[in-house]
Amino acid sequence: MSGVWVFKNGVIRLVENPQAESSSDGGNGPRKNKVLVHLPSGQVVSSYSSLEQILTALGWERYYEGGPDLFQFHKRSSIDLISLPRDFSRFNSVHMYDIVIKNPNIFHVRDM
Repeated sequence: MSGVWVFKNGVIRLVENPQAESSSDGGNGPRKNKVLVHLPSGQVVSSYSSLEQILTALGWERYYEGGPDLFQFHKRSSIDLISLPRDFSRFNSVHMYDIVIKNPNIFHVRDM
């Protein structure tokens, strides 16, 4: 999945298919934009700095061996690794769902 990140009114959201969103040909309709929500606070994760604070509080640590293009976290208590693109504009729903699966009941992906 790919798309364009749009920042509006203090919230960043993913427009997965900007051409479909602006077209009126019907079809299957535009794809829904996804956001990652931190459930305990109800806040939308809008940057890696806010995501890092949440993950650190959950026991995740930065992993610096992944290379210059990756932003990674690991837990000492598991074999899980969260790998994200260094550029937040490339953070998409696949990455969001990876975070949700590895942190059940903490995060949720919602349509915008």
